[in-house]
Amino acid sequence: MARRIVAAGVLGFAIFLALPPGARAAERPWTRHTIDDSSRGADGTRLGNANADGLPDIVTGWEQGGITRVYLNPGPEKAKEKWPAVTVGKTPNVEDAVFVDLDHDGATDVVTCCEGGTRTVFVHWAPKEPARYLDPKAWTTEPLPASAGRMMWMFCVPAQVDGQHGEDLIAAGKGEGAAIGWFKAPANPRDLAAWTWHPIQKVGWAMSIRLESMDTDGHLDILVSDRKGPTRGVFWLRNPGPDADLTRAEAWKRHDIGGAGREVMFLTTDDPDRDRREDVLVATKPRDILFLRRLSRDGTRWEEHTVRMPDTAGTAKAVASGDIDLDGKMDLVFSCEQAKRPLSGVMWLSYRDSPMESEWQAHDISGPEGVKFDLVVLWDLDGDGDLDVLTSEETDNLGVIWYENPAR
Repeated sequence: MARRIVAAGVLGFAIFLALPPGARAAERPWTRHTIDDSSRGADGTRLGNANADGLPDIVTGWEQGGITRVYLNPGPEKAKEKWPAVTVGKTPNVEDAVFVDLDHDGATDVVTCCEGGTRTVFVHWAPKEPARYLDPKAWTTEPLPASAGRMMWMFCVPAQVDGQHGEDLIAAGKGEGAAIGWFKAPANPRDLAAWTWHPIQKVGWAMSIRLESMDTDGHLDILVSDRKGPTRGVFWLRNPGPDADLTRAEAWKRHDIGGAGREVMFLTTDDPDRDRREDVLVATKPRDILFLRRLSRDGTRWEEHTVRMPDTAGTAKAVASGDIDLDGKMDLVFSCEQAKRPLSGVMWLSYRDSPMESEWQAHDISGPEGVKFDLVVLWDLDGDGDLDVLTSEETDNLGVIWYENPAR
């Protein structure tokens, strides 16, 4: 009997050693690295190349701390240390922050969206001198007058909407009076009083705004997830093209994709079934990821598949896609809210035979530490050839963090 037990143990260990390194480590929580935990309520991570060095940098609003900070990427060798950072301005109730060179002076500015009692979009003008980018005294913060008091602002995407005067701003909010629309840039973007607001349609609580050519006509359409209200779900607004009057709400036709009546959260796009048509994946409360499969190139026909999250996770918040274990197949990484111990707040999923399966295998990333996570970005931060996971955590004040993928 003892020989059989030993033999079985040796065989099991041999099988374990034969597994790819990523598979061996898949069930253990990943090592967490802290980029910044100096304030309270880190609420999302957006990327951009702020200092033109070719490395993606980060901007994050700290909702409870009432500030917004930029983090300059120190490179793979120093990515596990705290990153060089600057507070670009005070932003009470900040919900979102995004990079954009709004005045075309070569310096990367920041735009923030604030909810609560602030209800304003702010522009944080960066210093023109690159050497002063990390000097908080060199930044100037101004409110966008057309946004003030209009709604609780939740998300913003810079975009060239009308072909004039550089970047416009597509934005949306939540609650009473909430809508998705765009701020039209004037000839002088520094003249913030000259920016005008043009609503497209009402929303209940907009979560995601992405720019995609949904009908493959070359014009960037607006892809939206709206979690609240009578018309909630995932939809896209067709860009009628430069010859139309884009300030008219009627010019933007809505096309529903899926998740009708569901509480859809952050979304992403990818092609899980490799049919060369871009699909949509959206985290959906309480514990689902909807795989919205495109059936037509013009974006008018879709079918809905549900990928279930495990009961060991919190409630769905965001999703991202990529090959986590280097097996050549697409995996999903999701983040959660309400991930109180012993639940996990960040996990990844792998499918066996088809991405349209409802039951995917779940693997832990964060372990039980952290409660309320936000956007997820997959990115090889340490330069070792696998995708790490960048996110932020708001309630336990883990801050701006990343998890080191053990696949390599």
